[in-house]
Amino acid sequence: MRIALAQMNPVIGDFEGNRARILAFAQAAIRLGVGAEPRFVAAAELSAAEREDASPLAAKTDAPELLVFPELALCGYPPMDLLDQESFVEASLASLRRLQRELPPGIAVAVGYVDRNRTGSGRPLFNAVAVIKDGEVVFSQAKTLLPTYDVFDEARYFEPARERRVFELGGVRIGFAICEDIWWEAPPVPGLRYALDPVKELFDAGAELLIVPSASPFTKGKLAVRQKLAGDAAREGGVPVFYCNALGGNDSLVFDGRSFALDAAGRPALVVGWEEGLLLADSASLGDAAGRLAAELAKREGSSPSAAQDPWEEVEAALVLGTRDYLRKCGFSSACLGISGGIDSALVAYIASQAVGSGNLTCLAMPSRFSSPGSIGDSAELCRRLGVRMETLPIEGPFTAYLELLEPRFEGRPLDLTEENLQARIRGAILMAWSNKFGSLLLTTGNKSELAAGYCTLYGDMCGAFNPIGDLLKTEIYALCRSINARAEASGQVAPIPRAIIEKAPSAELRPNQKDQDSLPPYEELDAVLELHLIGNLSAAEIVERGYPPSLVARVLSLVARSEYKRRQGAPVLKVSPRAFGTGRRIPIARSAHEVALP
Repeated sequence: MRIALAQMNPVIGDFEGNRARILAFAQAAIRLGVGAEPRFVAAAELSAAEREDASPLAAKTDAPELLVFPELALCGYPPMDLLDQESFVEASLASLRRLQRELPPGIAVAVGYVDRNRTGSGRPLFNAVAVIKDGEVVFSQAKTLLPTYDVFDEARYFEPARERRVFELGGVRIGFAICEDIWWEAPPVPGLRYALDPVKELFDAGAELLIVPSASPFTKGKLAVRQKLAGDAAREGGVPVFYCNALGGNDSLVFDGRSFALDAAGRPALVVGWEEGLLLADSASLGDAAGRLAAELAKREGSSPSAAQDPWEEVEAALVLGTRDYLRKCGFSSACLGISGGIDSALVAYIASQAVGSGNLTCLAMPSRFSSPGSIGDSAELCRRLGVRMETLPIEGPFTAYLELLEPRFEGRPLDLTEENLQARIRGAILMAWSNKFGSLLLTTGNKSELAAGYCTLYGDMCGAFNPIGDLLKTEIYALCRSINARAEASGQVAPIPRAIIEKAPSAELRPNQKDQDSLPPYEELDAVLELHLIGNLSAAEIVERGYPPSLVARVLSLVARSEYKRRQGAPVLKVSPRAFGTGRRIPIARSAHEVALP
């Protein structure tokens, strides 16, 4: 069967825009045709071809028989409590009915949408896929497995499918497994075991082809997990699998696309990601294509140890895409941030310059009496390499004015954290003023280690609307920056992040000769404990059993527990790990920190 997967970047609630994108993809798929070899055509190429071809739409003889869109493509994912609004559900259904009338004839189009539950019991809605052909909804399938863990809360809104059916098109029996429906084989969180296996039921019903419309957010290494699950299904059923994943950033989540087609042996014939477009393939020719791709990859990876893709490259792609879409979908065309000469702000500046363009980014250096000449010079060199505007606004004047204002009340008390935080809050006020005056989105620059330990200042360096790097530990920040530089130099370019920034000891520079390790354990030790606690969900006692010193573990976990109130007030963080700060980690602020206790 000739199939097209539309790797689409919807905007949540933009029913008009999303419907227009669906129609444009359908028309492009018909004009392009599938061809003998699997291929991907990016959205930019589709738009150029459409402008050049003004002739009436006419289907090619090799036009796709089935065009597939991601999960909830019509409304965007995740819509969250918008689903509680009757007008939102009405708009979703109205858009579906318009698609029925507007889609070109001859092609079957599978679209993810929100449907009503008309059974009379359970939750009021279904997360469903409708197949539209020649003006009619000829088939629909609701999602069965509704994730309710981490960032997901689908059982809050949706009723699971009561049955799983196959759909026959052109003599081929097709099963639709929506995103989580393929996860029965590998429970995504400890202790979770789904009672039903939707894929097995579809195979038992005679499915000869498996389609997976998905909105699976990015985390490091997740593509391999998706491909294993889909590959296991392909081998179990002896059928090809087409996996169509959403693309784009929505708040803290990044959808990486990376849709793929697998042959009946579970081998990938084509994998595409990080941009909108159409994956076009004939299920009958996937085996040959998968064999050629496997041979090509084996040859490429065997040529040198460095031929395999740098794992940090996908993290960079996710951060750039998530930042770009946050600005675009929130209506901003420019960004600003505070630049300190440190590695965190350097990485955010680099990511932002890639996301919005160097000409749309302003970096504000705000030196104080404690700022080293090296940090000021490093900031200037970074901005020069990135080609971004740098404004220098010294804070000595306002800092002195604050000290003079408070001196009579603080008389006799030594300088301490109060004066350090005061500098950060002066900088925060300046950054917010710049953002307000120029309509520029303010990006924050705190990493996961700092947010975890509370090594950040409320209404100071935490000011801002969005945090691109808040799910990366400090040691990961260093690894990513080195990767960015290495890839640039390997392609003959100048490393974008000056080596001095990477090699200097990290410091907030809020008092003379300050170093982060004056207040925190060494980052290698801190991050190792944080990884076990935040990602592994281990208690202090369990971490000590892994060989870490009790004093270190107690100190780190106490810092985490005491800082929950700060994180609750922080900017949204782009999720790239299995467990990020935000909606996926719901911890009470006022509580007894039992997990800190040691035996």
